[in-house]
Amino acid sequence: MDIKLALLVAKNNWNDTEWLRNTAIPYGKRTFISGTLKPYYRAFGPSGEDFTEEDWDNLLILDACRYDMFEENCNIEGELRRRKSVGSSTPEFLKETFRGDSFQDIVYVTANPQVNLRLSPGTFHDIISVWKEEWNDELSTVEPSDVTEHAIRAQEQYPNKRLIVHYMQPHYPFIGEKGRNIKNHSGFELTKRLADDKETAKRDYDTVWDQLNDGKMSESVVREAYIENLEIALENIEAELDRFQGRTVITSDHGNLLGEVVTPYGIKMYGHPTGIHADELVTVPWLTIDNGERKTIKEEMNETEAEHSDKEKEIIQERLEDLGYT
Repeated sequence: MDIKLALLVAKNNWNDTEWLRNTAIPYGKRTFISGTLKPYYRAFGPSGEDFTEEDWDNLLILDACRYDMFEENCNIEGELRRRKSVGSSTPEFLKETFRGDSFQDIVYVTANPQVNLRLSPGTFHDIISVWKEEWNDELSTVEPSDVTEHAIRAQEQYPNKRLIVHYMQPHYPFIGEKGRNIKNHSGFELTKRLADDKETAKRDYDTVWDQLNDGKMSESVVREAYIENLEIALENIEAELDRFQGRTVITSDHGNLLGEVVTPYGIKMYGHPTGIHADELVTVPWLTIDNGERKTIKEEMNETEAEHSDKEKEIIQERLEDLGYT
């Protein structure tokens, strides 16, 4: 969360003692630690790679997916390589990859509201916000099957565009059988509320990372639930992969820390703080699968498509301006 969004959340909740205890203080601690580590990683961290420059027709992003977990649990055939992301969090990945440029050859299909919060509507040919239509209130996230269906529709609507398809899993909340047994852990409701209704911008519960830091949750249980989330997403993608035309790459925006000791302080950390380019946070999978004829990609925007997205862009722009973005 950047400073503008943090101040907005604080403005809405400053007189809520439970929020101060459970959200503000842990966030402050994480921010302090991250702030002191960032200069080290700016100086000594690896340089990330620009994924938009790579050769793909469809880029499927599994949010917060570590390379080692992917390698151990993915059964999809293809060429697997390690890549370095430009960010250790979704906001940093989006900013460093897309902000300040225009990608009229790309349609972005997203379950993650961060895309709408961080980027202007004109960044891509179109942004298809799956989270607006398919948000599951019980799970506090979007299921991968709904993301895939919207992606296939987008491919039919825009046959000459590259697709980025941003799944929420394996990022918490945990939606599998084991994961649902972990009660009262935050979902993705804060980001959704910031994008959709800033007046209710607060979490329902602590994140799993805060609970792990406080010793309220088992590291092994969280790891199992995290892997389960990944398996659910991969099973859906594998079942529907033939429906994606051309060259498909499965990757991630960033990884995740699960109790690793982070250089140079020797601090045990969880989650994916921005600017901390530890290996587990920026090393991501890059699995390439070819399926039939490649797409013929065109960058221009035709009038029909422009009119179709105008209303959506106006609504998102108004919300971004309300949050201090221009």
